[in-house]
Amino acid sequence: MQVIPAIDLEGGRSRIVYWPGASTGEGTPTDRPDRIVARFVEQGARVVHLVDFDGARSGMPVNLDTIGAVAARVAVPLQVAGGMESADAIRLAFAAGATRVVLAMSVVDDPALLADCLAVAGDWLAVGLDPRPDRLAAFPWKRPTVPTIEALVGELVGLGVRRFVLAHGGSGPDHALLSRLVRSYDADILVAGGVTDPAAISRVRDAGVAGLILGEALLSGAIDYPAALEAAA
Repeated sequence: MQVIPAIDLEGGRSRIVYWPGASTGEGTPTDRPDRIVARFVEQGARVVHLVDFDGARSGMPVNLDTIGAVAARVAVPLQVAGGMESADAIRLAFAAGATRVVLAMSVVDDPALLADCLAVAGDWLAVGLDPRPDRLAAFPWKRPTVPTIEALVGELVGLGVRRFVLAHGGSGPDHALLSRLVRSYDADILVAGGVTDPAAISRVRDAGVAGLILGEALLSGAIDYPAALEAAA
């Protein structure tokens, strides 16, 4: 299982200052995304997840220059989320240096938009879903009933999606659900958030998912990246 560092981009900077030695006063803090990504790549990262926080609010990519600066510094795939609301937005992200994109959950109710985006990104496209029952129930669906996460994944796989990012916020993942999704569908399942220690990383690994996306836990030093890689092996 891959452990994928994540950085929220806001105003060209990381929303969370990277200082893994904060508890001991070691190292130098930085909010420059290119420096943060370079450090994780030096430690073994093979994919990096970038969230265009400004883009998510505006509905279109904003931090393209920052994505370009990161792409110019490291030679690993960059997965970009936030503001990917159209095929043109994906083209802009790819032109800046992204190699993968993540669409918001709202694309589920817009099959024409999804088809346009798949035509541009193909297998490099992922759909972000929030599997928490309360979040699913609160989402403004354009359908008569609230779908289950398994029904959504099945529907999207049928439309050509081969990668999913399941966001958990601060809630721990449902490992039984993850295992069912992995067994049932020919798609990469990535987990974002909800993991706070190496033991939890190992439990997610045992569910069979392809990757775990970690942001604040790594940036704050709560989880040491080399230890996270060891727990995921």
